[in-house]
Amino acid sequence: MPDLPFDQPGRFWRGNLHTHSDESDGALSPAEVVRRYREAGYDFLAVTDHFRAEYGFPLTDTRPLRTPGFTTLLGAELHAPRTEAGPKWHIVAVGLPLGFTAPGPAETGPELARRARDAGAFVGMAHPAASLLSADDAESLDAAHAVEVYNALADREHRGDSWHLTDVLLNRGHRLNAYAADDAHFQPQDPPGCVAWVQVRAESLDPDALLSALKAGHYYSSTGPELRGIRLGDGRIAVHCSPVRKILVTGGAPGLQVLEGDALTEGTLPVAMFGQGYCRVTVEDAAGGRAWSNPIHLGTPDTTSTGAA
Repeated sequence: MPDLPFDQPGRFWRGNLHTHSDESDGALSPAEVVRRYREAGYDFLAVTDHFRAEYGFPLTDTRPLRTPGFTTLLGAELHAPRTEAGPKWHIVAVGLPLGFTAPGPAETGPELARRARDAGAFVGMAHPAASLLSADDAESLDAAHAVEVYNALADREHRGDSWHLTDVLLNRGHRLNAYAADDAHFQPQDPPGCVAWVQVRAESLDPDALLSALKAGHYYSSTGPELRGIRLGDGRIAVHCSPVRKILVTGGAPGLQVLEGDALTEGTLPVAMFGQGYCRVTVEDAAGGRAWSNPIHLGTPDTTSTGAA
C-alpha cells in the first residue's frame, strides 16, 4: 500500500516552507513575519532568506521566536550558477544547521543541494516554472526531495504552477514529492502571505519530527481545502475532503478521472488508466482554492531513486 499521511500517527500541522524577511529581500523583520503566520493560525514556519553574498549569507535564526504551540524550522534559499535559462539556481533547504557554509566559487547548484541534503535538510526545487527550469536542469538536481508545485508569488506572473515539470520527472522514474508555498516577501507589490501551505502529519510539533515527516512525504499541500483521507484499494481511490466542487485524479497518463458537484465531501474513482505508474489527487473548492496530494505510486516501489535522478 502507498505510504500516505492520513493514517500516520499524530495530527496535521500547518506550515509554510518558503518565506523571506528583511535579512534578505523581504520587507519585514523575522519577528514580524513569524507573528503574521502565527496569528493566521499556522503551527510552524521556515524563514528561508536568500543565502547570497549581498546579504551576508544569512541563515536566519528564528529559534528565539518559537512559542508554545508554534515552532520554526531553520533554512535558506540557496543559489549557485546556473540553469539553462537563468544565471542562478533557486533551491529551498529547510532544516539546515547553523554554520552551514557559503557556496564555494566553483560549486554548482546540484552540488550545493547535495551538501544541504547531507547536512540534514529537506531540499525543494523552488518555483521551477518561474525559473524556466528545463527537464535537464531538474534531473540534475538529484538531491531534491520535492518540487515546489505551487508558488504564490510566482502566480503573479502566471507561473505559479509547476505540476507539468513534476509529472515529466515522475514519468521518467524520479521519486519526488510536491509542496506548495507562499514565497512571501511582504513587499507592497506582492500578493499577501498565508495563502499556500503544507499540512504535515507528525506526532508532535518538534522541529525534528516535522522535518522527518517532510522527508517521508507525510504531508499534503493546499491553498484552501482540506484533504481528510485518501484510500487506495481494488483499483479505486477513495477521497474524503472538506466541501469542494471538484475531485480529480490525474497522473502518469494523459487524461483524468473527475467528479463534479456542489459541496462534495467524498468520492471514489478508478485508477486503472494509470497502470503501474502513479496518480495524484487534486480537489478544488467553490472559491478556486485547491489541495494536492503527493504522488501515489501504484506499482512496486523503486527504492533506487529518492531524488530527481
